[in-house]
Amino acid sequence: MTDALTKLFAQMMASGQEMARAFNPALENVDTKAFEKLIPTMPADMLETYRQRIDALMADEREHPHAPEDGTTSAEDEAIADYYRRHYTVSEAEIGRILARVRHDRQRDLDTGWPVPYPKIAKSFIHLPTMFDQDRSQRVWQIPNKAPELIGAAEHPHVLAVARRLMGEDCTLHDYQATSIGPGTGGGSWHVDAPLGQIPEPLPEFALTLQTVWLLDDFTGHNGATRIVPGSHRSRRSPPWSSDPLPDEVALTAPAGSVALWLSNTWHRSGPNNTDRPRRALIINYNRSWVRGFTDFTATLDPQVAKRFSPTARYLLGFGARAPERR
Repeated sequence: MTDALTKLFAQMMASGQEMARAFNPALENVDTKAFEKLIPTMPADMLETYRQRIDALMADEREHPHAPEDGTTSAEDEAIADYYRRHYTVSEAEIGRILARVRHDRQRDLDTGWPVPYPKIAKSFIHLPTMFDQDRSQRVWQIPNKAPELIGAAEHPHVLAVARRLMGEDCTLHDYQATSIGPGTGGGSWHVDAPLGQIPEPLPEFALTLQTVWLLDDFTGHNGATRIVPGSHRSRRSPPWSSDPLPDEVALTAPAGSVALWLSNTWHRSGPNNTDRPRRALIINYNRSWVRGFTDFTATLDPQVAKRFSPTARYLLGFGARAPERR
């Protein structure tokens, strides 16, 4: 972290110490009606720092999208393209970029094929869109790799206490991304998070990942606030693949700087953004230690950058689980 951001992060930590002292890590007697009292908020200065850094990353990736074209084609191209046309609101340009990334990574991965058709591949192995809603919304993957100074949100002590209680003391990061839901977009489809989308029903009785969302903008009923169906995590089912409103859905509304948490088997989707401004957020997911994370940070993160992180951050990124090197 830079000195300025380190200072801001220290302020955020200090602002929550009173909550930490009152916090019950066992979560045995939490009054859910007062749950918001346990959840921290970012100081205004830090919130603006995060916004500016995420905006810069998104602008750079819009101008220089990752599409390492080598002119080759694959027999699987059309099946992959059809998958994205049916399951995501992506442009043909983004589908082309995805195909280029798939072919590039296939070469990097020793030309190792998939044993089943593309739609049945676990999402940890496929490329999710960086641009969606017909290029009006955007996602930036692998924030620790691209903006390591923002690692602090992933190790916030109050959020991490909840994650460790629900996912185990040895939980790790599933992924760390940023999203921007663009103006005039109609909302996403109902889903549960990976890897539950690839597990046959009935789904496990317990969640495999915990989703935390740091709000970089106010979440309102008009600007794309996440919709959730409370109690749906007990159904052990995936929701219908639709963006239509459901009878029991609620809009997750809160001011910028707040953080929201829900289990990955809870039905949720992004809401429609009927305003003229984007709705931005950080999404930091934690998983049980024996679940394959969406991102292999130990393979992609610069070791010199990782060395500057705290031991807690390094463990969350997976470095504590590495096998000894052979000599």
